[in-house]
Formats: sequence, C-alpha cells, structure tokens
Amino acid sequence: MKAYRVGGCVRDRLLGLTVQDIDWVVTGATVDEMAAAGFKSIGKDFPVFLHPESKQEYALARSERKTGPGYRGFEVSFDPATTIEQDLQRRDLTINAMAETEDGEIIDPYGGRRDLDARLLRHVSPAFVEDPVRVLRVARFAARLHRFGFRVADETRELIRQIGESGELEALVPERVWQELSRALDEPDPDVFFTTLRDCGVLVRLFPEIDALYGVPQTARYHPEVDTGVHLMMALKQSALLGFDNETRFAVLMHDLGKATTPADILPGHRGHEARGKDLVAAFCRRWRVPRAHRELALITTEFHTLVHRAFELRPQTLLEVLLRADCLRKPERFRKMLDACLADVRGRTGFENRDYPQADYFARLAARLREADHASLRDRGLEGKALGDAIRRERLALIKREKALLRDDPGQS
Repeated sequence: MKAYRVGGCVRDRLLGLTVQDIDWVVTGATVDEMAAAGFKSIGKDFPVFLHPESKQEYALARSERKTGPGYRGFEVSFDPATTIEQDLQRRDLTINAMAETEDGEIIDPYGGRRDLDARLLRHVSPAFVEDPVRVLRVARFAARLHRFGFRVADETRELIRQIGESGELEALVPERVWQELSRALDEPDPDVFFTTLRDCGVLVRLFPEIDALYGVPQTARYHPEVDTGVHLMMALKQSALLGFDNETRFAVLMHDLGKATTPADILPGHRGHEARGKDLVAAFCRRWRVPRAHRELALITTEFHTLVHRAFELRPQTLLEVLLRADCLRKPERFRKMLDACLADVRGRTGFENRDYPQADYFARLAARLREADHASLRDRGLEGKALGDAIRRERLALIKREKALLRDDPGQS
C-alpha cells in the first residue's frame, strides 16, 4: 500500500500558491484493507475514505474505460494492481496529473512540470475527448490561472472543438454544467471562462444566448467598446474586481441577453431589451437548473438596470415603482446586490472602469427611507384595505419627492 498526494495540491505548491486541500490516492490496497487500517468510507460512487487522524480524503487508484456517452459513460476499475501512473493518466490536464510521495518525490509521467513552466493547459491523453465535462473544466482553469499567464495549448483547443462537433456536449447534465459555471464565476477572471469556450468554438453550443451577443453593436457614445459581447465580458470582469459574490456575478452575466434580439432597424440602440431579456434569462435558468436566488436576482437586474442608471431623471412615481417591484422592502440584501450588478455594468465599458456611480447610492438611500417610514398613524386613523394602501403610497411618494428636492438643493449628494 502506497499513498500519494495528487492533483491540485501538487500543482499549487509548485506554483507557489497556498495549498487549501490535500487529496491522496492509494495504490496496492482494497476497500477491506483500507477499513482494516482505520479509514472511514465516505464515497457513494467511488471508494473514498477519511484518514482516521488527519481526516484528509484518500481515494483508491482507479482506471477507466469509455462505455457510453457523457461523463457517466465509463466503466471504472479499482484493481489494487492499478499504478499511480495509470490513475494519473485518466486526469484532464497535465498540470493536474502529477503526484507526490509522502517523502516529497514528484511523480510526473505526462509533463506537468514542463507545462507549468510553459504556462500551458494541455490534455493528458487522447482520452480527454471521452468526458465532455473536461471542456468546462479547462475553461475554468483558464479563468483561475489567467493571472499567471496560462493559456490553452493549441492541440487541446482543437480537441475541445472536436468534442463540440461530436455532439458529446449534448450529453452533459444540467447539474454538472451549473456546478462548473458557478465555480467559474468565483474565479479571479470569470470572463476568461467564456472567452476560452468561445475561442474553442463551443460557447455557441453551451451558452448560445451569450455567444449571440458578440458582433451586436451598441451606441459608441455610451459604449466605446461597441460590441455587446465584449461589454458583457468587461462587466463580468468588473464584478470580480469589485469582489461581488456569486449571485451578483451571475446577474451581471445575464443582464444584457436581450440585446441579441434587438431588431436590426433600431440598432445600435436597444430599446426594450430589458423585457426581451427576461424571457431569455428565465429560459437559461430553467435549462441549467440555476438556483432560485440566482435566478431572481438576475431577473430584477435585467428588468431594472437601465432605470437604475437613469435614477436622477426618473419621476417619483417611476422611482417608487422600481423600488417596490424590485422588492427593496422585504429583500433589502437582494436589492443591494442588484445595485452592485448595475455598478459592474456601468464600469464594464472602455474608459469607464473607474467611473463613480452615485445612482446606486441614491437608490439605496431611497430604499432605506422607505424601510424606515412609519405608517402607524394611518392605521390609527382607522384606514384599512385599499384606502390604507393608497394612503401609504401617497406618503411614500411624498418621501421620494422630498429626497428629490434635497438633491436639487444639494447636488453634491449625487
């Protein structure tokens, strides 16, 4: 029985990064022998164990044989005779196919250290094409390691293109796609996930709504970058630079989908793209089984982002409508995230990367005023039902009008 550190912990240590988790692979052992050594079984589909003292994960070495479509179409063997080299061969990228003995010796049969030095994401073997999830994983690693200068090797890009053309991507299950997409959004350069997929010719097959934005023009006065796809990636990049959470980054990714359906005769304007975009966002979320919180934030961001941009020119009635329809009273945290997404949208334009965005502060202040308002006196007067609702609405409009008046008197507030 031999144990090896494998995969990401070896890669990250060689890159000089902090190692978060350590995964181990064990050769020369059976399930019964692991149990006899005190390891606790935790694997449902594969023999994975917790070390009795360190609680780190130990998996039995395995080999795979393709038997059907998709990432589930494999026959897996956990024969104790499986070598560490055979186990590493089934991995996706060479930089993830290194192992380290307990004494610190690096096992590198597929050139992982060479590709680390060359900053290349290269597949381990031709078997790469057998698992379509690897397409998403390569793009995610590109998003993670872009800051270190990594790029996808030409031959790996070609294999990904072949996977796209083979129809294997259609075998992906929604949960796995969402898992990889969500993890990609949390990477330092989430935009690189999508640009990598596009460079490899598979963005259109996986996320056609996003691919369709490329080549769609916008008014240069407001969008010097012009191309809507480029703008979307710039906004997503800003959401990462600003440190926004996963839900907010997803809302930024979704907010302009409607621009791909703008009638040609009104381009480069995009009147009505918000309403058209809501249906596309809803369909995207259904297809990939996006969590409810992500979906709801994406929908209100899509519907209201342009109105938030125009905050200072809106009438009190329109301001109140946005505040209430975006549910700022019952879901203040979600409302704040929508404003964050709007900030990323504004800064995701050439030359606007450091632009102030007082509109967000203004809307946040209005929302806070509405939440602080006390309407008890109306109930004390015996108002109820529609009469009470109308009276509360009048008080809220009066409050917003006072705020607008203060803004006129002191423009510095904006």
